[in-house]
Amino acid sequence: MKLARLHHAAAPEPIWHVQAAVLAAIILQLALSSSLSAVPKYMLASVEMLLLLVLMVSPRDGRMLWRVKRSAALLLIVIISVANIMSLILVVHSLLTGSTHDGRALIASGFAIYLTNIIVFGLWYWEMDSNGVQGQSPAVRPIDFLFPQMTPGEHVTKPGMWSPTFFDYLYVSITNATAFSPTDSFPLTHRAKALMSIQALVSVSTIALVAARAVGILN
Repeated sequence: MKLARLHHAAAPEPIWHVQAAVLAAIILQLALSSSLSAVPKYMLASVEMLLLLVLMVSPRDGRMLWRVKRSAALLLIVIISVANIMSLILVVHSLLTGSTHDGRALIASGFAIYLTNIIVFGLWYWEMDSNGVQGQSPAVRPIDFLFPQMTPGEHVTKPGMWSPTFFDYLYVSITNATAFSPTDSFPLTHRAKALMSIQALVSVSTIALVAARAVGILN
């Protein structure tokens, strides 16, 4: 589990990309209106920060500790994902029931949910994909995403000589959230396609329902 290794950097993975992304997701959740958070946002942020610190500072030795870190890593991603989707549901419910909210607050909340959606699915893609390297066998865990650098070609990196990092998966998440389709790499497995479908649905819901209605309120 890649996120469980967050406390140390193993080349060529720049682990600070992951740390910065998780911190950004926590900050974006704090930027939401309290009424649009399923649980008290400061309590939620505290739990997420605690899990992040556990992953960053705890040693890597010990089988039992490794299991704890794996559980903490998965729990962190799940909490951020569920909290963000719940916030979107609350926003949509508020709009459909005609609850009064400040238009600017809705735009800010929708933007925060949209950006958090990009970050959290970037984490899911990075965490899920074995990418065929980093000590993991494709026979055990399938390669979920086919990047251009993995295909042979005169101007492309030789297969086996390149390994995607978190930033590459974050870029996949950005393109999927904006174009609602794969543009850089292609999903190869059902789980990758399912995650990309969920992300696209969350993104289009945020843009079409929240942003459009918020602009209407401002007018």
